[in-house]
Amino acid sequence: MINIDQINFSYHRRLAPVLSNFSLTIEPGRIYGLLGKNGTGKSTLLYLMAGLLRPQQGHVQFTTEDGNLTLEASERRPEMLCETFFVPEEFDLPNIPLKRYVDLNAPFYPKFSHEILNQCLTDFELPQNLHLGALSMGQKKKAFMSFALATNCRLLLMDEPTNGLDIPSKSLFRKVVTRHLTDDHTLIISTHQVADVAMLIDHVLMLSESQLLLNRPVSEISRVLRFEERPIGADISDALYVQPSIQGNALITLNHCPDNETPVNLELLFNCAQCGKLPAELL
Repeated sequence: MINIDQINFSYHRRLAPVLSNFSLTIEPGRIYGLLGKNGTGKSTLLYLMAGLLRPQQGHVQFTTEDGNLTLEASERRPEMLCETFFVPEEFDLPNIPLKRYVDLNAPFYPKFSHEILNQCLTDFELPQNLHLGALSMGQKKKAFMSFALATNCRLLLMDEPTNGLDIPSKSLFRKVVTRHLTDDHTLIISTHQVADVAMLIDHVLMLSESQLLLNRPVSEISRVLRFEERPIGADISDALYVQPSIQGNALITLNHCPDNETPVNLELLFNCAQCGKLPAELL
């Protein structure tokens, strides 16, 4: 779907590159969690995939659904744009009714579904006759994500989608995505709020120092690692990584019994990776 080949990107010649000799393949039918510290290039990577930025070197290429066309993302050809939708962290919506917004924009997306839009609005507890100019930031985000899912685009890019949402709305976000994202769609979520997306994602991408630090399915991470809580005083000599928790210590160990997997703790995994303590089989 998306192939990124040896790209370099910086915002100014005198600044260090945000991404350097960076390569990545995005496969269809997955939900990716894109993680990394501030300034590691998460948002930049999404903008490059959407064709809103152009790499100084290398290629970002999009393959259409029928496989007949491979396009440079930065060319923003109609064949790509009708299959891609980007929800940035910050955005403005026009001061018009949602119905008018849909009438103006839905024709650009051949698979747009009014039924999905109405279902998403209902799930987000928003009225269908809403006016975009009368919404709070959190409501605007929910309305915009509803439109994004209704486009039925093969590739959805979301940058910090849960920022600005209250706690019930974050739960609704997970429900809406789970309900309306089908197996032929790909979603990439860039976020610092790892707890908000932990139950959604099935593939982890982790950026560090302009490179990919981790690129593995969640199922593979669970097969290799165990995530545990142990009380204070319990033996932790087998731990790859340990950090204090309310229960005592949260830790990661090697999983010597793949039939007894544990849920992946993304925060713990992220901290472990940043310390360089991931096992070789995941690197």
